[in-house]
Amino acid sequence: MVRGIAFSGMRPDQELYDELAFYTLAHTDPVFLHQHIVDAFAAQHADEKSKPMTVVFALVGLYLFIEKGFTGRQVQRIHMQLARQRKQWPRMKLPEDRGTITVLDVLAAPPGTPRDEKIREWCGSVWGAWGAAHNQIKELVKAELNIV
Repeated sequence: MVRGIAFSGMRPDQELYDELAFYTLAHTDPVFLHQHIVDAFAAQHADEKSKPMTVVFALVGLYLFIEKGFTGRQVQRIHMQLARQRKQWPRMKLPEDRGTITVLDVLAAPPGTPRDEKIREWCGSVWGAWGAAHNQIKELVKAELNIV
């Protein structure tokens, strides 16, 4: 599982995430990849201190991206809509495994299409690791947003 330091002797995950965020925020693609890295990182690094809203929003974003093909811009709008509609969010059971791909793996891919594709793989890896929460997230999205 990825928490704090990725591996002994390496830069902390937050520093790696910041580097990746710089890349995605500078990206000219209108799909807004940045939202997907925000969600993947939040879900992969969630712990007992994480706010339920943070975890739920991250999982909703990953679900909409991976299973429904939403862009980062669309996910961002959904997050804003959810924030206006509801104030209480369920606490999700944290899985032991959070996915086999990490922010370090994403940064290891060359900038451009290879890195953008690795971001998608990372999101899929993290979403897959939260398998026990899939039905709960899908039901929440259906109930709150009428997205089936």
